[in-house]
Amino acid sequence: MKILIRNLDRETTEQELTEAFEKFGKVQSCDIVKEKHNGLSKGFGFVEMPKPGDAKAAVKSLNDTMLGANKIRVKYAVDKAVDASQDNSK
Repeated sequence: MKILIRNLDRETTEQELTEAFEKFGKVQSCDIVKEKHNGLSKGFGFVEMPKPGDAKAAVKSLNDTMLGANKIRVKYAVDKAVDASQDNSK
């Protein structure tokens, strides 16, 4: 499952983020989104965990907790392509 992490401290590394999530299970991938022109963190990222139960435990436990100097917000990532295709109300 893909998890979205917002409000990351700009100094948080992918290694630190991975370690925080590994407490709940295997981390398949971890990516902090960075500015193209200077390589600095944009303050959010994604973690993928193969087991839904592990992902659920991580989201529940890590949301609104401190990581680095910031209180992070953790939720399931929504695939924009899938989300847009399911919106037939327009």
